[in-house]
Amino acid sequence: MASNKDYYQSLGVKRDASTDEIRKAYRRLARKYHPDLNPGDKASEEKFKQVQEAYDVLSDAKKRKMFDQFGFYSESGFPAGGEQHPGNAGFGFGGFDFSESFGGAGAQGGFGDLFSQFFGQRRGGHQPAPEKGADLEYALQIDFWQAIRGTQVRLSVQRLESCGACHGSGHAGGASSTCPHCRGTGQVTQMAGAMKFSLACQRCGGSGKTRSACGACNGEGHRLAGEVVEVRIPPGAATGSRLRVAGKGNAGTMGAPPGDLYITVKVEPHALFAREGEDVMITVPVSVAEAGLGAKIEVPTVDGRALLKIPQGTQTGQKFRLREKGIFNARKNTRGDQIVEIVITAPDVRDERMRELLKQLAQIDPRDPRAELWGKV
Repeated sequence: MASNKDYYQSLGVKRDASTDEIRKAYRRLARKYHPDLNPGDKASEEKFKQVQEAYDVLSDAKKRKMFDQFGFYSESGFPAGGEQHPGNAGFGFGGFDFSESFGGAGAQGGFGDLFSQFFGQRRGGHQPAPEKGADLEYALQIDFWQAIRGTQVRLSVQRLESCGACHGSGHAGGASSTCPHCRGTGQVTQMAGAMKFSLACQRCGGSGKTRSACGACNGEGHRLAGEVVEVRIPPGAATGSRLRVAGKGNAGTMGAPPGDLYITVKVEPHALFAREGEDVMITVPVSVAEAGLGAKIEVPTVDGRALLKIPQGTQTGQKFRLREKGIFNARKNTRGDQIVEIVITAPDVRDERMRELLKQLAQIDPRDPRAELWGKV
């Protein structure tokens, strides 16, 4: 992308507009000129492209900085139409070489270095710097019991490993030869109209020398390989928990360390227990007699059975807490509780005797359980 258009004008914002103001302007104009909302309207389609291009540059801090300083943005660092030429380490304007004006090709700083801040090009024939390997992300699904008790899993991972044949260099053994692209200078010249800029040669990385690519990895310096990684899931893991396994990401370049492996946990739901943080939730049915008279009932917990005393007159929806019967938090060395919610089940009326008992109960306790509803209507 290269243009001398005014991207601020395209979005209708000031040059000192904030990121949020630029985003709002883009969304408003994108909705206005979107091709789906203006079918067959070539003018709107072109305007939409201009808005999209402007937002692509101004929403990126690096691209915006370059546009603000030089009045254009290009992925290669120069306006479209430029050409590359090997050799010349300086840069000129209309045939005049400005290199000496800034201390020559070997000097630090200067106009060329200013451009390198934006274009990522290396000067002076430096080799590419070692880079740490990329991190890997994997999702792991475990069941409820594995999550609360902790577990050990074997995870099959596909990762880039350093090539053993070339030790990650990407080069085959043997002597190096002069780079044919830059003719051994380590630099090429990029033309942008009348301007001429010196850039590091991409083929040799600015060294001026090339060597045959490693046949085992095709010059990549790494190969895709499978590995089984042992992962320990600590007790109390929850959906969204993120675990890090150091050094099990992709291999780095030129001897740099590998990245890390990050595992995001997803816990399968349980048929009986639910979880809220470190507390375990469960719904337990009780009979009318147990709720009315009070009782001691057994309820399931993550540790087995536990005794719960419910008082006389317990109502549906009433909750009771079993202390330290929830999830263990290894970091805090604390444990949550279990919350028991009561649901009263209606009796199974199978004979006339049961029916008669319920009628007697209704006569003894004639209260209307819905009486409070009418006062709230």
